[in-house]
Amino acid sequence: MPLILMYHSVDRVAEDPYRLTVPPELFERQMDWLRRNGMRGVSIRELRRAWHAGRARGLVGLTFDDGYADFATRAAPVLLRRGFTATVFVVAGEIGGGNAWDDGPRRALMTEDQIRCVAHTGMEIGSHGLRHVALPDVDAEDLETELVRSRSILEDVSGGPVTGFAYPYGRVARREADAVRKTGYEYGCAIWRCPFSGDHALARTYMGDRDHGLRLRAKVFRHQLRWRTRV
Repeated sequence: MPLILMYHSVDRVAEDPYRLTVPPELFERQMDWLRRNGMRGVSIRELRRAWHAGRARGLVGLTFDDGYADFATRAAPVLLRRGFTATVFVVAGEIGGGNAWDDGPRRALMTEDQIRCVAHTGMEIGSHGLRHVALPDVDAEDLETELVRSRSILEDVSGGPVTGFAYPYGRVARREADAVRKTGYEYGCAIWRCPFSGDHALARTYMGDRDHGLRLRAKVFRHQLRWRTRV
């Protein structure tokens, strides 16, 4: 299992009850820490290609859930200056709107122009569903709609293939992982606590506003210990 870091928002906020936001200055320090320690942040598309070719040493997957506008305005410029890429998972039914699924502070999501712009710079666009609903809670018909319709919208907007999916709220069981595979996604991103693993349930390590050097080192070590692999 390659090391994949899970971000949401990079911004300065007054209220963050779910700890989804990393301040821009800290995010820069985190990316510099990776580089100083011989690691390069890449999209999951690039990471998987290297992993299957046996060339993933030193590569770390960077993912951003929900498709917040600050990915385009704050995170992407930091990544590009360091030669990094990332995957941003977009809620296809809320493009240009806000995080209507969240009972916390309102946050702007990327517009179509912003999605096209980051895709043009080499960032990967993935699907985070159509409405950001927990997939285990929907029936088979709605599950297929969440997967198929969201990909169709994002491919039309970005102008490129959408081959990755991230499970909203990190909630996934075998049914959902099988559906992601059967509807044509090459991979699915889960979270650290997922009870099973594989190409359609890739484990990710949460990143937040308390992750400075020592915590970063501990998270890398924990990943290597659990998966018996070197980053």
